[in-house]
Amino acid sequence: MLQQSITQMRSSAPTLPNFFLVGAPKAGTTSLYHYLDQHPDVYMSPVKEPNYFATEIRSSNIGPQWQHWARQENDSLQDYLKGPMREKRFGGLISDLPDYLKLFRNVNGEKAIGEASVCYLWSNTAARNIASAVPDAKILMMLRNPVDRAFSQYKQAVAGGLVGRSFREQIQVSLHNRSHQFEVLNPFLEYGLYYEQVKRYIELFPAQQILICLFFEYAQAPEKLLADIFRFLKVDPLFFPDITQRHLQTHVLRFVWLTYHLRKCGLWSRFRRSTPAALLPVIRRWVSQTGQTLKINSADRDYLNDYYREDVARLSTLLRRDLQSWSS
Repeated sequence: MLQQSITQMRSSAPTLPNFFLVGAPKAGTTSLYHYLDQHPDVYMSPVKEPNYFATEIRSSNIGPQWQHWARQENDSLQDYLKGPMREKRFGGLISDLPDYLKLFRNVNGEKAIGEASVCYLWSNTAARNIASAVPDAKILMMLRNPVDRAFSQYKQAVAGGLVGRSFREQIQVSLHNRSHQFEVLNPFLEYGLYYEQVKRYIELFPAQQILICLFFEYAQAPEKLLADIFRFLKVDPLFFPDITQRHLQTHVLRFVWLTYHLRKCGLWSRFRRSTPAALLPVIRRWVSQTGQTLKINSADRDYLNDYYREDVARLSTLLRRDLQSWSS
């Protein structure tokens, strides 16, 4: 089905992205999406994470307990696509070509037209589908120490009250999980096995069309890295966006186990609906441990360093970059 849509794309020459931010998840990509969107010569899809080119990521492949949520999200997405799409929307699975093309109907002369779906890096199908539909596309990646990436994903799930396990327990669940359905933390550890993921793009796209950035370089010198990215996209590298706003920051909940079970039973959403709007910020501050954060313990870090060590070594050789700090 998607291949037929790709053939249709190439024959009708619609407006399509000419660059893709393909991953990795929890590697600063949401902030980067917003920084790119500020550039006057860059157009970013108003929906982040449409996942159109990753055929594994479809509503029918979402775990049964999330199907109701998926249907609600799809209804909301369809309403959004019918409107002016002036406000950015985080998430919205798109599987139909007409819906995907709507994301780019507001392009107005921008040189760089971008789409950000961070599961494209992990996906077995996205790289091939992008190469078939937009062979001249530029590919932008942000890679983060895979241990830190996994812990960040876990923290986000904890902060949302979506998981009640310890980090080590979640690691063990992931290691033994054979399900291919999408859940809150599935995939999990797989997102950080970068070697094969990056190699897929290197084999399909010329080197000059790929820019691979490292999260720690981005954190240390954002001005330099953003200038490099803008230069790669052939837009003004002297433009510097406002980077003071941080995106998708997580907070520790005071009552992780209780919040998880309230949400699991459906009581959390009922509580929020019945609570006066003026009280919600107060309650949010109370249930969050302001100024604190979960920290990974040394035993769990050592365990995952061993798990990722061989993959990191292969990636280091592939990229000809020293990634030894990731395993120490």
